[in-house]
Amino acid sequence: MPTQTKSDPITESVEAAAERVADLHEKSVASSKKASEAYLSSYEKAVVALADTYEKATGASKIEWVVSIGSLQADATREFARAYTNSVRELVS
Repeated sequence: MPTQTKSDPITESVEAAAERVADLHEKSVASSKKASEAYLSSYEKAVVALADTYEKATGASKIEWVVSIGSLQADATREFARAYTNSVRELVS
């Protein structure tokens, strides 16, 4: 004679809640990744724009070494910003 298993409403309820929590967790992680990418893109664009402005400002100088140092500093700032954001992107994904 086959045995019948009665379904326990509490167990079913807990399992359903666990599934909903797992779904919410997945959606939360996906949303967090999107928000992180948006933040990193905005940060990188802002730093690069600031470096560009700094380079233009020092480029207006008539002193050769000021122009050179300003350009070097702007390049370094852009490179650091790109390296930082790329590292964080790899860490987040």
